[in-house]
Amino acid sequence: MITFDNVAKRYPNGREALAGVSFEIQPGEFVFLTGRSGAGKSSVLKLIALLERPSRGTVTVNGQNTGKIKAGKVPAFRRAIGVVFQDHKLLVDRPIYDNVALPLVVAGTPLKEVDRRVRAALDQVGLLGRERSSPLELSVGEQQRVGIARAVISKPQLLIADEPTGNLDPGLSVDVMKVFKRFQEVGVTVIIASHDPNLVDQFGQREIVLDAGRIASDSYRAGHASRMTATAPKLGDLPTILLK
Repeated sequence: MITFDNVAKRYPNGREALAGVSFEIQPGEFVFLTGRSGAGKSSVLKLIALLERPSRGTVTVNGQNTGKIKAGKVPAFRRAIGVVFQDHKLLVDRPIYDNVALPLVVAGTPLKEVDRRVRAALDQVGLLGRERSSPLELSVGEQQRVGIARAVISKPQLLIADEPTGNLDPGLSVDVMKVFKRFQEVGVTVIIASHDPNLVDQFGQREIVLDAGRIASDSYRAGHASRMTATAPKLGDLPTILLK
């Protein structure tokens, strides 16, 4: 699903965020990116989502070399990736329904299909019935779940999240991580940047540790049940969690 081959990222101010990073992530894997603030976690996610391009090396996502994707093709590339932000980035002047529906509306999806998939997405994150609520009426944890619903509404094969539990208490953090795990269990590749070692320990998945822009370690936590398979399920064959 993802390959980083000797990837470096240097910004115009001279700061080198990544230096010689190489790894592979298979379809259907659940991977934590960890490391101290400034270690390079967010840069890795931005390169995967083509929010930025590498200074050197090659980033390949789902068979596509991101360095060769022309500017006009970038929006279509990004629509195949679900992205969850720490601060939710919800439109507070719009109801939950509109926030979740936004990617489909932008893509020109028929309204009947939009309605069906929005309700299915909210059902999967436990918010069905709150469609007309304002984001400001929700708890922080509920707002994060709205962000997840919006990220999966387009049936992505890849779901990435940058510190999605950074503003949540431990109990809510576990609840949100369980939502991510459910998507991974039906074939979605999930990559989460986190600075919470307790959360990583609890979920027992693969952990890529970054330190000063380099990979310090790449290993599996105790209790990990490997889901690395040669062929991941096709999204069209997955159960209702992926909004069939």
